[in-house]
Parts: sequence; structure tokens; C-alpha cells
Amino acid sequence: MSFSDEDDDLARAIALSLREQQARKPDSDVINLVSDDEEDFKDVRSGKEIKQALQASKSSSSHSHIPSQPSAGPSTSAEIGQSSDRPVAVSAFLAERAQLEKERRERQKRLRPSTPDPGSTTEEDDSEIEEPPAKRHQVSSSNQSRMRSNISGVSSSKFSSSNSIPAIEQVFWSGELRQTATLHAEPRKDGSSTFRLTEVLGKKSELSFAILSSYSLDWAWIYEFFDRSVPVIMVAQPDASGGASIKNVLPNWIRATPFLRNGFGCQHMKLFYKSGRLRVVVSTANLVAYDWRDMENSVWLQDIPLRSRPIPHDPKADDFPAVLQRMIYDINVRPALAAMIGDNHPDLPLKDIDELRQKWDWSNVKAHLVASIAGKHEGWPHVIHRNGHPRLMSVVRKMGMRTGNAKAAKDLVLECQGSSIGLYSTQWLNEFHWSSRGESAEVWLDKPKKSREKLPYPPVKLIFPTKATVQQSAAGEMGGGTIFCRRRQWSSKNFPKDIFYDSRSKGGPVLMHSKMIIATLQENAFSARTNKGESSDTEDDEIQAVDPGVGWVYVGSHNFTPSAWGTLSGSSFNPILNITNYEVGVVFLLKDVKEADRIACFQRPPRKYTTKDEPWMQEESAYHQAREEGSSR
Repeated sequence: MSFSDEDDDLARAIALSLREQQARKPDSDVINLVSDDEEDFKDVRSGKEIKQALQASKSSSSHSHIPSQPSAGPSTSAEIGQSSDRPVAVSAFLAERAQLEKERRERQKRLRPSTPDPGSTTEEDDSEIEEPPAKRHQVSSSNQSRMRSNISGVSSSKFSSSNSIPAIEQVFWSGELRQTATLHAEPRKDGSSTFRLTEVLGKKSELSFAILSSYSLDWAWIYEFFDRSVPVIMVAQPDASGGASIKNVLPNWIRATPFLRNGFGCQHMKLFYKSGRLRVVVSTANLVAYDWRDMENSVWLQDIPLRSRPIPHDPKADDFPAVLQRMIYDINVRPALAAMIGDNHPDLPLKDIDELRQKWDWSNVKAHLVASIAGKHEGWPHVIHRNGHPRLMSVVRKMGMRTGNAKAAKDLVLECQGSSIGLYSTQWLNEFHWSSRGESAEVWLDKPKKSREKLPYPPVKLIFPTKATVQQSAAGEMGGGTIFCRRRQWSSKNFPKDIFYDSRSKGGPVLMHSKMIIATLQENAFSARTNKGESSDTEDDEIQAVDPGVGWVYVGSHNFTPSAWGTLSGSSFNPILNITNYEVGVVFLLKDVKEADRIACFQRPPRKYTTKDEPWMQEESAYHQAREEGSSR
């Protein structure tokens, strides 16, 4: 989402909040104001509340930024807008909004030569080519009335479910992976259960605190899913400077941005409930309406109970909560949490990030967390265990799925599905495949660089929709605005066209924004692992004794690109991993082929591209070209 888009959405949320404050008595119950369509928000934005904020900008601009370090002290309660003196709080809140508007205009002046029209859609990943602004999806006017009834993620139609209890009331102690409910696949063709955002969040009355994150973000839309008293930390896309910061953006809401070196935002959620239960959610969907209504996405979630008593902090831990804690530190949540506690919320269920592992019982979590942190990572402790595809390597070993030698590696087949295509070289594909087998980057970097560059392509299938698949979908070409492949990628020298396969949803004629990898081993790979064969290095003690499966699955925000998973360089003595994006996902075992077929969001086996097939390229779509021409007039 471009800066102007995000600020417009924020202005809508501000107006909703102010209108709500004016409409209710101080002690009255919360009134939820859900506007019917975009035009209502435009009217609100032109109201006197926003004019007051703009007028206030002439005299008040010093309180919009909270220092990004806790040691600098928390902001005042007036800045958050929660003072017992409501007029003073609203005034300070308006002043904050004014400063945001002032900063927005300054950004527009700086960016005007290169900033595209807010209605345009651009690539969300593949940042090794260029750094695009965030994507924006459009729907035709003929569908608007139909879309409005689904704006909250709730539909009158019933979806198939294996449980008679509504999903909004269910507790998932063992974890659950589902696709999202979509407008054009209701019910799903495969009959599987789905998630809506309301079901992921659960009952409003039970939610006491939330940490959210998203790449594209509609503030006014997501704001309506929460009671106004619930404190929320939103991890969002940094501005053009890429600097880490935290800011008050709404009453009880703080926006945190991590440092970003020409990268992209993260896409995950953590939710705290008043009962003491923690729900951790990994989703491929952004916090915008069309990702929860028009596009099919994947959601994995699990509920975590409180421990009977806290356990001591373990700095050497490398399990799910330990990885989660490190990631939360890296995306700049700690200073936002400190500021929120200092501002009227001293009773948050989480006082310190390290309490995640200490206070909650994660023993029933079977999935493994894999994160990518944007930046340049050097040295073995950081490269091997913490980030990108080397982290995936470590997880593959923990699951007992390491292949063990080069011959067996040919039998590990990867089916990599996503919504964005990168620039692929045989070296990077083999580099990723090497980690997917559970083999160390040290051995990979020990191989001569020239020999790595000349390797044949590994057994990888790139699952991406053809142009015909997009055109034949329920939404047609206008539905392909957040699926990205460019002509210069497809036409580049040595681009691996031969490994492309069509991406079709099992749910119906819908397009997918999911990101998933299905990794399966052939029969002779099991004997190779049993016999160990040629040892890759001396770290066999890292392989856990677990019941082997046929493979594993990854689901999360990572597209199958070097930007998301990282690129190795340097030497075996001093490795370097460069990652452009912030990403997160989960990995877990597949027990058999039937489970792989059931879990995959795409139809298996996927159909290989013919010589007549080309991937969907929105830049060549007549629909998108016409829209761009219209916006340039």
C-alpha cells in the first residue's frame, strides 16, 4: 500500500474513532460503526474532525513520535488519547493526526515523481529487481453491492465443518491449518473447512491484547474488528526512510515499524485472550478486505495454555517460542510494548517478550517456526540457526528429514506455490534445495563457485497460475492484481520455464494468495537416510529420532524468491546471508501422501505448462492497462 493510501485508511479509522467518541456517553457501551462502502468514509474524511486536525498541525507537532527505545520513557496518556479528561485527550489525539497528515504531504512531495497512482497494483516481492510500492486491489463496480455483505469476513452461507461448534467459539489446542473462505468458492468444492477473519480473532469480548502485522494494510477496515478498549500493536511497513519507529496512531493502537533495508513488511499475527489463552496465528493474508473475501489464503493457528508456573528464561533455547521471541525483538515490538504498558495499560497479559516462553506452555506445538529477518547476516550462529533457508535446513534436521547424501537428494521433490515469481538461477535453486534436504550451508559454500553455477536444475516445481487460469477464474483478470510475474523475468536468459506448473485451487474457481511448499521424498531416499550414505558434515547429532514421514510442508508469508528466503555468499569459514524481506512461516511433517494431498492448497498433481502456456502477467493485462491509462489522464 502506498503512503497516501495508508494515510487515507488511517484517516478513515481516525474519523470512525472520533465519531464514536462524540456519539456515546463516557460510560456507555462500545458502539460499532461499520460503514456500508467507500463513499461513507470519503464523507467522514472531509468532516470537521479532520479539518480540526489539519488546523492543529500549525501549532502542535511534537508528540507524534514515540522514541524507539524503552529507555527514553513512555509517552503520556494524553498522546494515546486515554486521559480521564476526554476533551484534552481528543485534542492531543487530533494534534497527532495533524502531524501524520503533515508528514504524509511531505512524503508525497518527495515521492511524487516516482509514486504510482494509488489504484495501481505492483509487485509485492521480488525486490531484487526494484523496490515497488505496496499493492492495491480493485474490484469492479458491478460487484460492489455483493462485496459489502462480506466486508467483515462473515457470510450468511454455511461452510462445511467437521465440528458442530462455530469456529469463532472453537479452541485449537493441537493446531489447525485451513484455507480462508472466499466469495466465489462458497462452499468449497473439496468440502474442507475454512477460516474467516472473525473466526481467527474469536469473540471480541474475549480479546484483551493483540499484536498484528501486515504488508498491505487497511486501517479503517481492521479497526472495526476490535473493541475500542483493546490495546493493539500493529507492525506495519516502514516509510521511505526504512527506519525503525513506533507511533500512536489510534486510541489504544501503536504502530511499530522495523528497520528495513529496501525490503518488505512481515505478515503474521499473535493474539492474547482474557482467559489467559494465547493464540498464535501465521497467515498468508494481508489485513485488507479483498485478501479475506476475494483471494484464497492459508491460515495456521494454535491456542497455547498458560503454564501452572513460569519457567526460567533459557537464552540457548531454539524451539518455537524462542524463535518467536527473537523475531518479535527484530520487528521492533519491544519498545512499542514498553510504551503501551507505560500508557494506561499496566495490566497487559504480556509484560516482557521473554515471558512468551516462560508463562505459556508450548509443549503441544508440533510445528516449527521459520523466520526471515531483513538484513545482512554473517557468521554461523546467525546464518545456520536463525534466518531464511538455512533456518529451514535446521528445522528439516529437527524433524529427522535430512536426506544424507547427494544421490538421495535427487529424490526430494519440492512443489513451491506462491503469488510472486523471483529471478531464478540454477545456483540459487540448488542452494535452496540443499537447505531443504537438511544439508549444511558450510558444505555448500565449500564447493567451488563455478561448479555451483553450472549445476542442473534440482527437482523443483514452480506452481504459478497461467494467464488462462486467471482469465477463467470467477473474478477474471481484475482478480489477478496481487499475483506477479514480469515479462523480463519470464524472457530472461536461462529462466527455468520448464519447471513451471499451473496453480489451481481445490476450493473452486478462485485465485490464490497462499504461499506453500510441499516437499516429498521418494522411496529410495528413505533407505539412503537409514544407511546415511555419504555424510555431508559432522553434525549428525542434530538429527532427532522421530518417526519419518513422506516429507514436510511449509506455509507462511514467504514467496519462493531469493528476497524472501535469502542468498548465501562468502566462504564456509565466514558465510553471509542477505535477506530483503521480513517473513514468517511454519513447517511440519507430512505422514503420508494422502495428507500431502489434503493439506496442499493447490490441485495435485499440478499440470505442467505446455509450450502454449505463459504465466499470468498483470502488466500485459488489457484490464490493468486500461485502468493505468485512465488514471494517467
